[in-house]
Amino acid sequence: MSKERARLRAVREAEREREKAVRARKVARRDRRRSLLRGLRPRRRRHTGRLLARRSRAERAGIVVLTLAVLASIWTLVPDPALRVLLMVLLLLVLPAIVVIALDRRT
Repeated sequence: MSKERARLRAVREAEREREKAVRARKVARRDRRRSLLRGLRPRRRRHTGRLLARRSRAERAGIVVLTLAVLASIWTLVPDPALRVLLMVLLLLVLPAIVVIALDRRT
């Protein structure tokens, strides 16, 4: 009788070990998949500093497009090359102040 109980207990323990191994493989596979997906997803960065840009994509695109348009108009409308270069450099130096004045959200 005790030999039979020991044999049945060994069978149960073997089955429990198999189930534990299957469960461990599933957990490991799920963790690998989650870490792989976590690596593929872009990370959201939360910036708290005031030095970093707070412009939307549309605002940045508008700034670039308008700057390029002004640069192109300077290039086409100003005949003197020295004055052309001077106006371009002046525009690029004053551009941050213009952007802050035009797009600052503080009221």
